[in-house]
Amino acid sequence: MLQFDEAGARRLEAVYTTPDVVGQRREVRRILGLRPGEHVVDVGAGPGLLAAEMAAEVGPAGRVHAVEPSESMRALAAARTRAPAATPETAPVEIAPVEIAPVEIMAGSADALPLPDASVDAAVSTQVLEYVADVPGALAEVRRVLRPGGRLLVLDTDWDSIVWHSRDAARTARILAAWDEHLADPHLPRTLAPTLRAAGFTQVRTHVLPLLNVGYDPNTFSAMNASTIGAFVTGRAGIDDADVRDWIDDVTSLGDAAFFSLNRYVFLASKPVRPLPASPG
Repeated sequence: MLQFDEAGARRLEAVYTTPDVVGQRREVRRILGLRPGEHVVDVGAGPGLLAAEMAAEVGPAGRVHAVEPSESMRALAAARTRAPAATPETAPVEIAPVEIAPVEIMAGSADALPLPDASVDAAVSTQVLEYVADVPGALAEVRRVLRPGGRLLVLDTDWDSIVWHSRDAARTARILAAWDEHLADPHLPRTLAPTLRAAGFTQVRTHVLPLLNVGYDPNTFSAMNASTIGAFVTGRAGIDDADVRDWIDDVTSLGDAAFFSLNRYVFLASKPVRPLPASPG
């Protein structure tokens, strides 16, 4: 599993600010369809980018609970979601403050949410459940904190969908195979729909969000993520520092020939207003 000290948290934050992931968050918010006044929990909030955006959507009558196990990530989220300072009197133009919901940064995890039963209208979990060993247990915990009729949005990646062009395909395959070890389930989307239904959710809908980088640009998901992958895989499966350096030099030096794609899947499901009938037997 990935561990996030302050430097690691900053690296991930940089990945999350690329246009690729900014667009992904925009689409997540569109699919979730938050309304003013709603209460929402961000399960695995990371550096708080999505939490801050949702706070603007639900407005001052709403509330955002940002649950995150990493202390370093919580520090970034707290700084990001802190109410902006008042406009200085010397400012040449008066800027009206944006009314946003309070954001509560909370220590916790997907399988232990620090919230009361039936306390939120919506829950969102992006790139989290693929790290969780007990996905049914985590879904049961989310269902507990959702109000009847509440909705859950889950986004995760099938890492077999990755296409990353390089001059040494065998080396790239070894590095990506070792990268899979940072996850509990690198193929979670394949089984997530029936797992959601078994956890008592209904109206399960699925969307695919492709990430595509054509041509090398340092401000893309693939370019930013290469160093994170390299740091994790070094020393695993016979991969040494030289392998990682050569691989990063390879994939970042292709210029217009660089090519990367990856599929992420969004699942939107509802907690029934009334309990589902028990299964026969």
